[in-house]
Amino acid sequence: MFTIETEQKAAMRPAGRAETDSLYFTYPHFEPPKGDARAQMVTSASVAIVGAGPIGMTAALTLAKQGIRSVLFDNKDTFNDGSRAICVARSSFQILERIRAVAPFLDKSLGWTTGRSFYRGKQILEFEMPDSPSEKYRPMYNLQQQYIEQFLWDAVVKSELIETRWQSEVTGLSDTDDGVRLNVRDPEDDYEFNADWVLAADGARSTIRKLRDMRLEGDNFEGRYVIADVQMAHGYPTIRRALFDPDCRRGGTILVHKQPDNIWRIDYQLRDGEDEAEAIREETVRASVASVLDEIGYSGDWDLEWWSIYSANTLALADYRDGRVFFVGDSAHIVPIFGVRGLNNGLADAENIGWKLGWVLNGKADEALLDSYTPERRGATLDVFANASKSARFMTPPSAGWQLMRDAALNLALSHPFAGKLANPRQMTPYTYTQSPVVQADDPLFETGPVAGAVLPDALVGDGFLHDLLGPGFSLICFDGALADQCAQADLTVCRLPPASEAAQILGATAETAYLVRPDGHVASRWKSAQAADVLIALQAAVEMPKEAIS
Repeated sequence: MFTIETEQKAAMRPAGRAETDSLYFTYPHFEPPKGDARAQMVTSASVAIVGAGPIGMTAALTLAKQGIRSVLFDNKDTFNDGSRAICVARSSFQILERIRAVAPFLDKSLGWTTGRSFYRGKQILEFEMPDSPSEKYRPMYNLQQQYIEQFLWDAVVKSELIETRWQSEVTGLSDTDDGVRLNVRDPEDDYEFNADWVLAADGARSTIRKLRDMRLEGDNFEGRYVIADVQMAHGYPTIRRALFDPDCRRGGTILVHKQPDNIWRIDYQLRDGEDEAEAIREETVRASVASVLDEIGYSGDWDLEWWSIYSANTLALADYRDGRVFFVGDSAHIVPIFGVRGLNNGLADAENIGWKLGWVLNGKADEALLDSYTPERRGATLDVFANASKSARFMTPPSAGWQLMRDAALNLALSHPFAGKLANPRQMTPYTYTQSPVVQADDPLFETGPVAGAVLPDALVGDGFLHDLLGPGFSLICFDGALADQCAQADLTVCRLPPASEAAQILGATAETAYLVRPDGHVASRWKSAQAADVLIALQAAVEMPKEAIS
């Protein structure tokens, strides 16, 4: 374990192209507040969000869903360049639906279920992620980060509760008696801004984290990868490919993902001792990409769009909260790309703190609810570390011993299919909050169904899906009319389903069963045989509300 600050890796484009001169995406340009817009700027808000990337915008949209105003600050004048985070999980699509932003994602992204791994040119594994007609969304979607930011931005613009200030750098941060004061600098002026709460969503090199003198702690892995976006008309399906010890990069690993607009993401591992400065020169990148394309059997035309360099780390803050400042996404944790957990983990952070802060600011919950943010989301990060570290050790063995064992497993997989499962990347799955103070102990009478703390699975309900029935706050899924009537006056969306439905089967339910579901789709509590008093007590326990508020 060590303390570290992340090193920014430069992103590059071919000679003659500007930073935002893309083959397929038109980057917008955002001005700082000027003229009438500047004259109307507020000097305070309930919530200030630093960082208008995917995580910051998701947090703002989650707060807006709760009726809470926020102000977004970002020091850039456009979106992040390059594809960057590209794999969006089913659970993240559910988040996007809850913040009313999912439609363009569905229209543009490429869904996939299958992964293939190869060792020295021979396929050793084909895995299928769990999927069924009962699920509204596919297990994974590929979409470049520019589009992710564009589609979230389109939703932000539509909201009257979100103000965004581009080219606005936070240069200072200090606590006040009842909030936090930000010092903000933009091309027009320097000014102060007061917020009751601050969400730091400003990425791996978080300014807010530095201003609070907080550091990430954890481990890193020796493997370095060049990541390159290539445009080509390659007919291979949307299947995640992993190439171990290929002819073109002996001893290394290559990942290949298809994205919209004929953009292919290629990640290739640098060899030990390979000079980083030389590796990211355009001529070297082009030669390396050409060798990868030859490896996968592509001989057509292609063009280089963008590239960068990456090394794997498992780093996190000890606490995601510092007084009235919460750290969200990469400002709180850095995870390896293997298993596509970075963006998805950050989106879950944003929704988690967003709904909780909304409930507190609306007077529906005690501030004690906010104390559950770190245990839940840091717990999720540590779970990611455990899984991603296994993948990282397999993808980029950290020592000669690990390399020997990894290669032995791959060699075994050539003749014994069971060994190929060791090359499974362990794709991201939502974390189960079993130890959360917002979740009650699971009912031991259940034999099947999602345990308390888990994400509620989807199911077909009539012409729609179970998740379509959930409300913006807590929801009660039950199968008994009397219980539904008894809970109708509580601050709940009551969903009464037939006891013989597919949902009942998936939930392991009888006519007396009930599930209490949180605003983020996690099960807060469940009962094999529920009483109205059980439901109300669980709701009170979840949000630390006074009993009279829900009677």
